[in-house]
Amino acid sequence: MTMHAVDLIRKKRDGEEFTPEEIRFLVRGAAMETIPEEQLAAWLMAAFLRGLSLAEVDALTTAMKLSGEVFDPAPLGRFAVDKHSTGGVGDKTSLLVAPIAAAAGLVVPMISGRALGHTGGTLDKLECIPGYRTQLSLREMEQVLAKVGASIVGQTKSLVPADRVLYALRDRTSTVESPYLICASIMSKKLAAGLNGLVLDVKTGSGAFLRRKEDALFLAALMVETGERAGTRTAALLTNMEQPLGRFAGNWVEVQESLDLLSGRRHPLNEDLREVSLALAGWMIFLGDAAKTAAAGRQRAEDILESGQALRIFTDMVEAQGGDTSVFAEPEKFHRPAVRRDFLADRSGYLAHVDCTLVGWAVQRLGAGRERAGDPVFAHAGLEMHAKLGDKVKVGKPLCTLYADFDGRLTEPEILLRLALVIADEPTPAEPLIQDIITASNRKQYLEAARHP
Repeated sequence: MTMHAVDLIRKKRDGEEFTPEEIRFLVRGAAMETIPEEQLAAWLMAAFLRGLSLAEVDALTTAMKLSGEVFDPAPLGRFAVDKHSTGGVGDKTSLLVAPIAAAAGLVVPMISGRALGHTGGTLDKLECIPGYRTQLSLREMEQVLAKVGASIVGQTKSLVPADRVLYALRDRTSTVESPYLICASIMSKKLAAGLNGLVLDVKTGSGAFLRRKEDALFLAALMVETGERAGTRTAALLTNMEQPLGRFAGNWVEVQESLDLLSGRRHPLNEDLREVSLALAGWMIFLGDAAKTAAAGRQRAEDILESGQALRIFTDMVEAQGGDTSVFAEPEKFHRPAVRRDFLADRSGYLAHVDCTLVGWAVQRLGAGRERAGDPVFAHAGLEMHAKLGDKVKVGKPLCTLYADFDGRLTEPEILLRLALVIADEPTPAEPLIQDIITASNRKQYLEAARHP
């Protein structure tokens, strides 16, 4: 029988389960643009509200993976591993873990995304580097990997084209937060890269798409399950996103902060970024059999970072993809926002709470993100935090500094930050940075816990 999108929308709306053939029909329609956007949007909302079974998630992930070209890293002769974050504010760990893992002898074919909702995009950050090309063919990516060991690129029309369409629609239809759709989107891209191993950074807290820890744990277990079913060694770290990661959130400022850490320049306000990056890289190294344990992998990652090897690989990767690395000599001088303004504390006390999602929207409104797919972003927009949760602050002193391309950009972010940053008389207890680790051996218990709360 001929399938019709409206019938499938109705079927999912009514809570019924799709067959693999029906899912392939929808995915093919998205990839080939034969199903109108309004019908795809309606299906996304039905899936968001009704959820998907494990079988549907598997079928959706596989269909999306096979909707275009698939990369085969086997000719490179090395273990292919990657890391993916579910999205955060100030999260620039990709710029650190990719060169660290490559320096450990692995290859890292990293297919990254752009700003989505209140979170930043790795591609937007890298494109602040003059000349850096994120749109490579699979053959070009293979050449960079053979030469350098790491390549961070974006999706092309030929690579997971169905996700390119659905990803943009999710942002515009408030269906981003579905764990099933997040899983299929992330895992289809990662599995299309032919990975042998994958480490997932699943955010929880006020800056995450899934704020509740229970929801984040379920998503982590779902992605580990999907990866393991596909034959990819997979682990997930549940990490704290109750405040921006590191000192900076934006585009170039995050590249600048990453260069500082790669160059061995540490700062008290980005120790959290350093620690999460080393933990993620450690798991990548462990899954790639370049260390006997994850702890040994973390130690090797730190040794690589301190030796300068990761900086050399990052620099080589940027040059191999057309980037001008002369700006790395003095990155703070390349940072040229048209306007900057300090956001001052309105009372003394302790920074007791941060609504990290509101901070993310403030960064977006400064010009670092986009409201619609295709909108331009301002390379030098963003903010610098001057305090972390629990820090003592004084009235009239800067809590953060805002960067934008014109004065009119500052008004709404300042309103959002006044709501987001809460100063109290006493500090609140700090949550652990890494809250849980989900692996092949314990994933089932998290899936069962979500099924039977």
